Amino acid sequence: MNDLFKALSDPTRRKILELLKEKDMSAGEIAEYFDISKPSISHHLNILKNAKLVLWEKDGQNIIYSINTTAMQEIVKWIFDFNERSDEDAEGK
Repeated sequence: MNDLFKALSDPTRRKILELLKEKDMSAGEIAEYFDISKPSISHHLNILKNAKLVLWEKDGQNIIYSINTTAMQEIVKWIFDFNERSDEDAEGK
């Protein structure tokens, strides 16, 4: 879970996830939306991959990235459960 929150803490990585929410893309396509180097984009993608927030598939010479909806559902569930516990603690006081 720590890798996941670390990955989400960076605005560039959050923007990459927003882009991938719209459609699957290669690293080159993703890089077109940013004013940073392609190696920097690769670094951000690796962090997202390590956190299991993105999936990738080789397509000839390219790697196509997509959002891992299962991981996103797990985040939402964790936040929901956390909030529910906080509400129960507040009611118990």
